[in-house]
Amino acid sequence: MFPLALLPLFFLQSFVSADQRSPSAENLLVITAATEETDGFKRFMSTIREFNYTVKALGLGEEWKGGDVARTVGGGQKVRWLKKELLKHSEKTNMVIMFVDSYDVIFAAGPDEVLSKFKRLGHRVVFSAEGFCWPDQRLAQKYPVVHSGKRYLNSGGFIGFAPDLSAIVQQWKNKDSDDDQLFYTKIYLDKTQRTKFNMTLDHRSRIFQNLNGAVDEVVLKFEKSKVRARNVAYDTLPVVIHGNGPTKLQLNYLGNYVPTAWTYESGCGGCDDDLLFYNDVPDDEMPLVHFAVFIEHATPFMEEFLDRLTTLNYPKEKIHLFIHNNVVYHERHIQRFWERHRSLFPNARLVGPEENLQEDKARTMAVEACKKDPACDYYFSIDSDVALTNPDTLRILIEENKSVIAPMLSKHGKLWSNFWGALSPEGYYSRSEDYIEIVQAKRIGLWNVPYITQAYLIKGSVLRSKLSQMSMYVGEGMDPDMVFCKSIRDQGIFMFVSNRDEFGRLVASANFNTSRLHPDMWQIFDNPVDWKEKYINNNYSKIFEDEKSFVEQPCPDVYWFPALSEKMCDHLVETMEDNNQWSGGKHNDERLAGGYENVPTVDIHMTQIGFEKEWLKFLKEYIAPVTEKLYPGYFPKSQAIMNFVVRYRPDEQPSLRPHHDSSTFTINVALNSKNIDYEGGGCRFLRYDCKVESPRKGWTFMHPGRLTHYHEGLPTTRGTRYIMVSFVDP
Repeated sequence: MFPLALLPLFFLQSFVSADQRSPSAENLLVITAATEETDGFKRFMSTIREFNYTVKALGLGEEWKGGDVARTVGGGQKVRWLKKELLKHSEKTNMVIMFVDSYDVIFAAGPDEVLSKFKRLGHRVVFSAEGFCWPDQRLAQKYPVVHSGKRYLNSGGFIGFAPDLSAIVQQWKNKDSDDDQLFYTKIYLDKTQRTKFNMTLDHRSRIFQNLNGAVDEVVLKFEKSKVRARNVAYDTLPVVIHGNGPTKLQLNYLGNYVPTAWTYESGCGGCDDDLLFYNDVPDDEMPLVHFAVFIEHATPFMEEFLDRLTTLNYPKEKIHLFIHNNVVYHERHIQRFWERHRSLFPNARLVGPEENLQEDKARTMAVEACKKDPACDYYFSIDSDVALTNPDTLRILIEENKSVIAPMLSKHGKLWSNFWGALSPEGYYSRSEDYIEIVQAKRIGLWNVPYITQAYLIKGSVLRSKLSQMSMYVGEGMDPDMVFCKSIRDQGIFMFVSNRDEFGRLVASANFNTSRLHPDMWQIFDNPVDWKEKYINNNYSKIFEDEKSFVEQPCPDVYWFPALSEKMCDHLVETMEDNNQWSGGKHNDERLAGGYENVPTVDIHMTQIGFEKEWLKFLKEYIAPVTEKLYPGYFPKSQAIMNFVVRYRPDEQPSLRPHHDSSTFTINVALNSKNIDYEGGGCRFLRYDCKVESPRKGWTFMHPGRLTHYHEGLPTTRGTRYIMVSFVDP
């Protein structure tokens, strides 16, 4: 006799045949259909490899005759392929077959989880479910009532024992262009067949998650550095994620995390091991790049932008340079660049504003040159408001081996970047859940995104195949960047943005005023990093690292340190001379903005050139930290109403009589070079009988004002001496 407690288990085992017991992972075969290896198919296969599924792809290399299933009915060709394939397995009673689409499908877990969930559903055939009755709405009322979950069959994913699925698809007698989902629906709605094959739907997305109509139900579940797609409506963790209908972009987003990059600090939507490496490749064997530069609006720091083209760590003979400049103001910069560096780019083509070529046509001209050149391996496009500071950018992007890829770039300290993480229903910007984390590099990786701009790399082979007949930039009522991205998406090509490396930043151009002589000087607020690189002395930061080497004390409490670059000195002097409103040693209240000088000088104040707030920003950002370091216990307010450039000449005003400054402390910056531009000059502190006679261009000497540091300006004996003076914290 069996113990009473074991009787239920005994009877259960008695009625379960061998072919109904849980098959092992080796007996699970995944079948898919695809005619070509698109980016979507490659992503699908990478998830297959990640979880070690056995897969069979039907139709590769064949012509698709199943209609445009993205927009209308069709897909019968898949059933025909499956009908033939399943004949091979129709007698394998313990084999489980899972059929899924491929271009818009990813896996999130392995075979063991699939089989476990299939067993718990308790049916021999399980189709995925969705909230729409497609393609015949009239059949909706014939579906069995469902109290929880999705009611209607979707044919993008199903699983079952091989003999049952084979028997189902052997009924197919229709055309390739007929609808596969309608075929399966009619079998399911036939109660006799539903019972015969023991069919059900995965109503609560335990195995299959169709995203169409259910995007809001699916979130990313982060847990101990791992991530998984979760259906919050039914509290399930689906294995097969299907971006059916208009939800492919949502699938692309999920694909950044599920499953290949388990740690959520990095993402890789469809990454695999197809990286290229060019470390040891000779220069003459490197890929040929058509490198297109677009200057479509006035842009600050143009000289620096152009100079970076020459510092790229890439063989220049392998770069075919194209420059489209649509801005008259920048002609001078292009000319100077070309005079110095034309020998580096012998195959360059320059198109200037005199040709009146609109942006969309210029971009078309550049990309068509690559399309028509069989030797063009890559096309790289870059806009003038990109500060590409990583000289290895081209190599890094090429080695990623993606059809279309952009380096992640953003405006300094802002969330404005060169990519969108998601699109609105109208096709415009929508913030994705992880956008901020990617921009701020809190999540590092390679990200599949729907929109990129300003800098990107495209494979030449892709341009000459899938994009060969596309109008990539010209579209009625659309900006060129929108046309470009839509063209890429419509062809099923994935766009990626990488933040695995630091590539540079975006330059803000909105407030760039070209009416000024040196307009870059006014960019300290909009582009502080570019401004610092151009206008702050290269050794400034070393003050805080090695004070003894980069700060001198020529007189008691008088400090001398590097502050401004030579370029800033030159631009400031040239701006003052261009203004030419030198005071002649006299002042009025309006020009001094309420301030006063104990001893009037020949000068021009910052207020006169509209540079006052920019200079005060400089004092706060670059002078105040040094003051706090050198005068411990004092915390400057960085207020100053007396900021002016003084001009000394032997025949104008060569010197300055002894005086106190109306300041807590004063800075005095030498703007030109002694013994080159002038002779003489300097400053004498009477109380200490100490002189500073050899000021260095761009260096600041700083001293207390008022009580202790009574001083005089020593005579300039030849040439013209310029100094910048600020009375700080009066």
